[in-house]
Amino acid sequence: MIAKEVIEEFLSSHDLDFDQPNSSTFFITLPGEKKLETHCALIIGDHSLTISAFVIRKPDENTAAVHEWLLQKNSSMYSVSYSINELGDIYLVGRLPLAAVTEQEIDRILGAVLQYSDNSFNILLEMGFADAIRREWAWRLSRGESLANLNSFEHLI
Repeated sequence: MIAKEVIEEFLSSHDLDFDQPNSSTFFITLPGEKKLETHCALIIGDHSLTISAFVIRKPDENTAAVHEWLLQKNSSMYSVSYSINELGDIYLVGRLPLAAVTEQEIDRILGAVLQYSDNSFNILLEMGFADAIRREWAWRLSRGESLANLNSFEHLI
């Protein structure tokens, strides 16, 4: 079975939201807990499958500490690693030879993307956006707005 067919079959059988703008590209929305959605692209090339998933935008502060944390995590990760684009935004990226594209491997890779994105989300927010979180907390408090989705960061206040 060719990579395209394997990916189509996997995505259809796992009830995942996805778009296929052309025959070689799949945009998948993975549901998370801390990061509610992770958007992942699978792109079939001539010799490999490229995986790319947006994690978080460029940190507002502590950029060097955020980058150090990402690099330390990379050594223990499966199939993807953290990367930074030309704007400084953080992604998970990887490549897989087309011959290795199986339903089991797609399951492992998408599972890894979701796990790494979801588990790192609050850590990266805290490291790279603590001042913005404090400002948002104060703004919501002053207007009587809900703090429910900021409760994980109460220790920063």
